[in-house]
Amino acid sequence: MADTTQFELVSPERLLVSEPVEMVVVPGTEGDFGVLPGHAPLISTLRPGVITIYENRNPKEAIFVAGGFAEVTQERCTVLAEEAVRVAEADRTTVETRVREARAALEAVSEAEERRAAQRRVDVAEALMAAIDRGKAAL
Repeated sequence: MADTTQFELVSPERLLVSEPVEMVVVPGTEGDFGVLPGHAPLISTLRPGVITIYENRNPKEAIFVAGGFAEVTQERCTVLAEEAVRVAEADRTTVETRVREARAALEAVSEAEERRAAQRRVDVAEALMAAIDRGKAAL
């Protein structure tokens, strides 16, 4: 068995990561899951949260994803993310503005479908803020 598994993270804008990793932890809809070399195949939806890449058994990088899909095989883990931001590069002031604007937009809508979409934007913005608060200290 190999010591690494290939990890790829793709957002609509670009390929963020394509490298062999020791382990990656992914925020699945049903809970976080770790992917090691030789992992059983699976496909999972993702919730807003942080993907953590490990090197030498320690967290190396944290990347926030707003949601998406992950496909795992014995040789690789591929994540197709709706949005992806390296936590170390996230600007707190910009994210605070995003949270305020998302909350204001939620307050301004009344139709059920629009409220669900607005609530999703609030949830993603708040999850990104939480990732900034936790992630930068954890690495």
